[in-house]
Amino acid sequence: MIVQEGLDGFGINKLARAAGVSPATIYIYYKDREDLIIQTTLRVSDVMLQESLKDFDPAMGFEEGLRKQWHNRAQYFLKNPLDVEFMEKMRYSHLYDKVAVHLYTSFKDVMGRFYNNAVNRKELIPLSFEVYWAVAYAPLYQLIKFHTQKKAFGHKKFTLTEDVMEQALQLVLKALKP
Repeated sequence: MIVQEGLDGFGINKLARAAGVSPATIYIYYKDREDLIIQTTLRVSDVMLQESLKDFDPAMGFEEGLRKQWHNRAQYFLKNPLDVEFMEKMRYSHLYDKVAVHLYTSFKDVMGRFYNNAVNRKELIPLSFEVYWAVAYAPLYQLIKFHTQKKAFGHKKFTLTEDVMEQALQLVLKALKP
């Protein structure tokens, strides 16, 4: 509902009608609208973060680890576009600050260790974490966006393939390696 109608279009009564339950039933599980949204955001993001860390070890070599991250993220994002779109809506909402600390505590630790290990092994040029993140992941996210919209610039049809993803990953690795 939030993906389709935004936060302003979301309400407990509307949700209850759509689910075929009484609003009172929803209030048994959630204190209020904000609690329901926050708890849903936490559940969706926990699964998303678990999937992105599947078979990933921060001690991996930089290229292997980044490739694993790209594959995990692409697989999850392509299988769960509604969850991804929901998280994007939440990321730009006033409620996001209430969940961000919880969401990224362990994830930030794992990814920080991966980054620091790669820098210490001289597999990655030292950058601010924000610049690293933008260069390392934005190309993947844009390709996924083109894929889910089924088109790129000029309404040209686009499908994300393993070859296209590998081509983009190689360019990212080239940019980030010393």
